[in-house]
Amino acid sequence: MQKQVIIIGLGQFGMGLARALSKYDVETIAVDSDQKRIEMAASWVTKAMCADATDEDFIAQLEPSKRDVCICATGDQSKEVGIICTALLKQLGAKRIIARANDDLHARILRLVGAQDIVNPEWDFGERFAPRILSEHVLNEMLLGSDLVVTEIKAPQSLSDKSLRDLDLFGNYGITAIAIRSLGDQLVKQPQFDTIIKEGDVIVLSAKKGVIEQFMEKVK
Repeated sequence: MQKQVIIIGLGQFGMGLARALSKYDVETIAVDSDQKRIEMAASWVTKAMCADATDEDFIAQLEPSKRDVCICATGDQSKEVGIICTALLKQLGAKRIIARANDDLHARILRLVGAQDIVNPEWDFGERFAPRILSEHVLNEMLLGSDLVVTEIKAPQSLSDKSLRDLDLFGNYGITAIAIRSLGDQLVKQPQFDTIIKEGDVIVLSAKKGVIEQFMEKVK
């Protein structure tokens, strides 16, 4: 069955989310008080509506209890708008509420009034980008759940000509090798114990937060 999503607030985060969801089989309703933003989002969503996020009667008309996910992305506006909107969604029976927070206090209040998940794009980007500052060999990072991280690295010279069996990543560090792309080869392969690493190979690893950074410090 097609998922149904409501996005309330079309700032940079909400607009980007609407555009990203347009690539999937999702019925998306987008709401914002700015008509120009509504017109911009109209080609990406199922329905775009201009309205006040704190208007209880309007929010009720969206039938949030019937939607799979309701996203309050009004962080670009005042904090009060996000808090009121989140509370209204909760009162109207929304099953899953994701809210955008501006700071820690805002996040705590949003949780208190009903948000199950809190996002802050700036914080999230900062956390993902920090490892790339600390190590030139870290290419990208993605958080899965609360403590599992998938990291893409470029193998340093210190790992060259060693097999995964030699490194014993899981036994020594608690790291799992998920995929590898050899230097100059566009084909992504599932690594085997006898796979030999070459300097510059791109390896996708998964581990708990902070583990891969510690590993890269040891092998740099």
